[in-house]
Amino acid sequence: MMKGNRLCAAILAAALGFGFMAGTPSAEAATRAELAKISVSRNGSDFKYWNEDAFSFRTLTRYVADVTDPASAHYIPVEDRIAVFDLDGTLVCETTPCYFEWMMYLERALNDSSYTPAPADRAYAEEVKQTIEEVGIPNPKPNRTRKMPKDMDLRQAQSQESVFSGMTLTEYERFVRKFMQTPAEGLKNLKRGDAFYLPMVEVVSYLNANRFKCFIVSGTDRQALRILTDGILPIDKDNIIGTDITHVASHQDGADGLEYMFTEDDVVLRGEFTLKDVKMNKVANIVREIGKQPVLAFGNSSGDSSMLNYTIINNKYKALSFALLCDDLERELGCMEKADKMRADCEKYGWISVSMRDDFKTIYGNNVTRDVK
Repeated sequence: MMKGNRLCAAILAAALGFGFMAGTPSAEAATRAELAKISVSRNGSDFKYWNEDAFSFRTLTRYVADVTDPASAHYIPVEDRIAVFDLDGTLVCETTPCYFEWMMYLERALNDSSYTPAPADRAYAEEVKQTIEEVGIPNPKPNRTRKMPKDMDLRQAQSQESVFSGMTLTEYERFVRKFMQTPAEGLKNLKRGDAFYLPMVEVVSYLNANRFKCFIVSGTDRQALRILTDGILPIDKDNIIGTDITHVASHQDGADGLEYMFTEDDVVLRGEFTLKDVKMNKVANIVREIGKQPVLAFGNSSGDSSMLNYTIINNKYKALSFALLCDDLERELGCMEKADKMRADCEKYGWISVSMRDDFKTIYGNNVTRDVK
């Protein structure tokens, strides 16, 4: 455990001090094109990346077979087959050494030579960097002398949207895609944009084959989510819910949107922060944007707890919530403290635990290994 945390600290120091513009090594993991080809049939006979005797796997596949059988008492009509997924730690790696968008925020605020952040944003980015180094986000370090400030989730989101404010949608997409090419620090042969969990990509494909409508409900910026998952998962862009900002016309100059008309000379610019999509905000967004209670939910942290509970409490259909445990310290940069807490929450609230160590045959592919130094 201590060895893994020393590794993360060393990796972080190198990662935060080196801008991605300098270039990156090639990755040998599954490419995005290969990830996009992952396909599981309706009967689930062609899963490749799960240990099929795992309780979580058997529970999921038996559930899907049951609720999609018209003869079953638990049959769910197609229009009500709603499944929701968190992103970081549920579908993609979140420990390289921190969340994808937090590391991208630090890259923009601290390392991007083409951009000068406001002094307040630069100062706060330095604070976030130091907190990741000393406390460990999202995996807490043992013997830490302080905790992550309670308001850091919100303040980081506000500062993050600030440093990207004023970008056109095309400029922002270019930045995100560039950052996706950076190495997933702590893991060999893997880029951040390719760091999807292969077994979970299979789950999305399997549910899609069984006519579930899948949504991503994440604290990550909504546009970044759309870019990161584009072409990888069979999830429409309008089924992606994330942290939100305002958008304005390039010549709007502060005019109210009720008064200004978009013209041929305008382009859309990123504006200010509006809502961080974590915790109870996930439930509020599901109600507002989906309009139906999910019957399946997948998460991995306290930020998903409300969504996991909302899915199974007072549901008129048979419903399940699954929580991934970051308990793999060999093939992934896991954390047993966090995994043990989530396992206890699963027992407390009735969620199905998914052990990344025991239930997954592989996480990223056998050629991706920990970068032990």
